[in-house]
Amino acid sequence: MEIVLTTPSTPNTETPDGLAALHHVGITVTDLERSVQWYSEMLGMVQWMEEKFPGGRSAGMMRPGTQVYLGLITHDQGEGESFAPHRTGLDHLSFSAATRDELRAWHAHLSDRGVPCSDVREYREPIPFALFTFTDPDGVALEVMHIDG
Repeated sequence: MEIVLTTPSTPNTETPDGLAALHHVGITVTDLERSVQWYSEMLGMVQWMEEKFPGGRSAGMMRPGTQVYLGLITHDQGEGESFAPHRTGLDHLSFSAATRDELRAWHAHLSDRGVPCSDVREYREPIPFALFTFTDPDGVALEVMHIDG
């Protein structure tokens, strides 16, 4: 992996204030019940809402005590194809670990429950950080990352 730091640029247009954080990400899944159970058992998330809409339904998931929210969505016309990060759209979703010990604890938790995970990879340049990757039942690419400092 090659990472190069760049100097932040000034936006080309003036925009309103705000957008200080990402609110949630919606992930299309093939089996809503299976995914709700997996995100609950593996990541400690709880379902806080369900929505039915023309052509599908969704489950709002959150991790108690955090600001992490996900939407799991199934579409009636979904073709059931596997996730692929090379297609236009989501490449992966990364969760933040507050410390390297927390990152290692998550790695052990998921591995102990049979979730195939990469090794924890440690980097020193351009900044010190560590991460590991895994996938959900639909193959959606997920990672847990910690950046020092």
